[in-house]
Amino acid sequence: MEYRRLGRTGLVVSRVCLGMLSYGSPAWRPWVLDLDASRPLVRSAVEAGITFFDTADQYSLGASEEITGTLLRELFPRREDYVLATKVCLPMSDRPNDGGLSRKHILAGIDNSLRRLGTDHVDLYQIHRWDPHTPIEETMEALHEVVKAGKARYIGASSMFAWQFAKAQYTADLAGWTRFVSMQDHYNLVYREEEREVHPFCLDQGVGVIPWSPLARGLLARPRQAGGTARTRVDGDYVERYYSRDSDGAVIDAVTDVAKRRGVPQAQVALAWMLSKDAVTAPIVGATRPGHVDDAVAAVGLALREDEIAELESGYVPHPVLGHE
Repeated sequence: MEYRRLGRTGLVVSRVCLGMLSYGSPAWRPWVLDLDASRPLVRSAVEAGITFFDTADQYSLGASEEITGTLLRELFPRREDYVLATKVCLPMSDRPNDGGLSRKHILAGIDNSLRRLGTDHVDLYQIHRWDPHTPIEETMEALHEVVKAGKARYIGASSMFAWQFAKAQYTADLAGWTRFVSMQDHYNLVYREEEREVHPFCLDQGVGVIPWSPLARGLLARPRQAGGTARTRVDGDYVERYYSRDSDGAVIDAVTDVAKRRGVPQAQVALAWMLSKDAVTAPIVGATRPGHVDDAVAAVGLALREDEIAELESGYVPHPVLGHE
């Protein structure tokens, strides 16, 4: 495993982040694994050197945070040995103040997350999406108070437009509040719109990028003629909405071709491509089988040639902006 500082901070993270969305309650989503099924996968990630873990309060409506906290306490001797990230914003219920980025919900959300995680702080507290109904000043001040209270070491953002991210950073600077140090955005070989504005802004501002869905819900991990996964069968509307163009198939074919010539799984090629990008600190990788962890770790050491990168990128056709909702 390799390690890198998150943006311009002094925080060191593994170049692969294990996403904990897949661990929680099968009652929330049928493809989600419970505690006992999750344990060997998280253990294999830890044994491979992964020290960066990302969850959210909304995943399994809190059960993911509970499992994350339980397993990390089991597998690491010290709290200082891993980097723990969680998120706030998406609704936890249908009650009117149980979602969004109001001061009320942020301050309640961090306390609830810490209770479920079984720790007194998270290393990275992220807003899960942009909240158009709450003034950004209210959000940034509340997040600053979370940091100053010692409940989070850093704050991060997730999928939004570059102008929104710039507005948030400017608001924090103007008031002397804590800035975002990371951007968790939707980015992969079949969705590269973040390269237009968001990634250049992050590079300029020293913000670390930790993309979600680096394998496009598994589409990049197998030939396009292959059948879907348990998750894509359940989330078929998501896949259809995000990746339904012929050009996406051409990109997947390129991944298949490069992987065959290299003699490695497609997932390794798709992740190695992402790790070659200067803006990217660590892709967030989900794992529901041991091979998923193995591929993610192996991708760190797979250096693609310039001609292979050009081949992988050549079939891309722009998409509408996706993933901000």
